[in-house]
Amino acid sequence: MITNEAIVLAGGLGTRLQEVLPETPKCMAPIGEKPFVAYVLDYLAASGISKVIISVGYRKDQVINYFGDSYKSLKLVYAIESDPLGTGGAIKSAFNFTSLDEIFVLNGDTYFVPDLMKMTQQHTEYSADITIAVKQVPDASRYGKVITDPDGRITEFMEKQPDAGTGWINGGIYLLNRNIMDSIEVQKFSLEHEIFRKQCSNFRMHAFRTDAFFLDIGIPADLDKAQTLIPVQNRVK
Repeated sequence: MITNEAIVLAGGLGTRLQEVLPETPKCMAPIGEKPFVAYVLDYLAASGISKVIISVGYRKDQVINYFGDSYKSLKLVYAIESDPLGTGGAIKSAFNFTSLDEIFVLNGDTYFVPDLMKMTQQHTEYSADITIAVKQVPDASRYGKVITDPDGRITEFMEKQPDAGTGWINGGIYLLNRNIMDSIEVQKFSLEHEIFRKQCSNFRMHAFRTDAFFLDIGIPADLDKAQTLIPVQNRVK
């Protein structure tokens, strides 16, 4: 059975998009007739999620005023960052609004659509603490690589580097056990650095490999791609 709660990280400033979105949080970038993060919510609703905690910070009112307390079949709750907490801190704060022991976490600036049911099944099969959806790309230079053993257990997160070549990347969708967040006492921290890189060997971290459609809007060129590609993908689903 799939967990029915998810956290969407939507508090980022989007520094690299400031030239094209000077007054708009990255997750609210207009794509067709609705903001980017609406497509992420569409995907979650179609996947059987019923409650979403949206972590907001920068220009939070734009997100809250647009969506309110529900969107389609989703109940929406907001975890507000008065000060930036880092990805880990934002997730830890959002966990206070959840009731389950396993929660999906998604980046609000990435459209990635793996099969969450299959991801959950793998997570359970391996008794994982963290399962990360990964995508193989021809050039991993912008992202860094996720390295695994033959069983799919993650052994290393390689830093971004030029000419990285083909590799599996962190797609920004996680299934996290509550014990991970409970083990961290500080309130401000980076999930990627403090948990993934520093404690890779301390937790059971597994990669869920998928060829599902993936696009993040971290740079203006990809935001342009999103204008045509994401509405089409959304209709296909």
